[in-house]
Amino acid sequence: MHPMLNIAIRAARKAGNHIAKSLENVEKIESTQKGTNDFVTNVDKEAEALIIDTIKASYPDHCIIAEENGVIEGKDKEVQWIIDPLDGTSNFIKGLPHFSVSIAVRFRGKTEVACVYDPMQNELFTAQRGGGAQLNNARIRVKQLKDMQGTILATGFPYKQKQHSESYFKILSALFVDCADFRRTGSAALDLCYVAAGRVDGFFELGLKPWDIAAGELIAREAGAIVTDFAGGTEYMKSGNVVASSARGVKGILKHVRENGNAAMLK
Repeated sequence: MHPMLNIAIRAARKAGNHIAKSLENVEKIESTQKGTNDFVTNVDKEAEALIIDTIKASYPDHCIIAEENGVIEGKDKEVQWIIDPLDGTSNFIKGLPHFSVSIAVRFRGKTEVACVYDPMQNELFTAQRGGGAQLNNARIRVKQLKDMQGTILATGFPYKQKQHSESYFKILSALFVDCADFRRTGSAALDLCYVAAGRVDGFFELGLKPWDIAAGELIAREAGAIVTDFAGGTEYMKSGNVVASSARGVKGILKHVRENGNAAMLK
C-alpha cells in the first residue's frame, strides 16, 4: 500500500470515530451558518484538526486544502492533501446517519491516492492511481450499463445555487423518463463511492467543491467509471459539476444535461 494512503486511512478513521462518538452527545453539537444553506459544526472543525495533525505528523512539508481551514501552505508545493472532514454535515446535524470523511492526495495536479470513510457503516473506500478501487479491501467495480432502463441514479439538489433549480429540475424530469428512480442521500463523496461499488448506476450534481469530489472521483474512476463535467470534459474540479457512471450511463445523463441545462451550467 502507498505510504500516503496508509496515513490518509489512519486520519480518516480517527476523524470518523470522533464524528460517530459525537452523535452520542447531541446536545454538545453546535452548528453555525457559514453561507446560504451551508452549515458547519464544532465537530467538523474538531475532525479536521485531527486529520491535519495526523498528516502533519508524517508529512510536515505538504500543502493541505481543507474545507474549514482553507489552504495550509507547506514547503513541498508538489503535494496537496484535499480534505473534507465531514461530507454530509446537514445529515449529521439532523442525526441522519449518512456522512463521510473524504481525503485525497494530489501530486503535481494528479490525484494519487484517495479514501472515503463512512463511520456509521464502518465502510472504507480506497483507491490508488492505477491500482483499482476497494471497499474494506475487497475489489469493487462499476456496473456496466446497456442503456438507462431500470437504472437508479444518485444526485444532489443545487441547494447552494438555487438560481439553477429550474434547469436542474428540467434535467431531472427528462432523466426520469429514461431511468427507474433517483436517490438523494446527502454526501457526494459517498455517492461517487456508491457508483464505484455498483450500488447506484450513476451520479450527477452541480456546484460541488474540490474537497467534495477529489477522493470520490478517483475511487469511481479506478472502479471503471467515466467521470466528466456537464460539457463532457474533465474540468469538474474547477466547475464543480460532475457526472459519473459507466460509458453508456454518462452518455445518457449528458444527453439530458445538454438538452435542458442552461448555458452557465454547461461546464
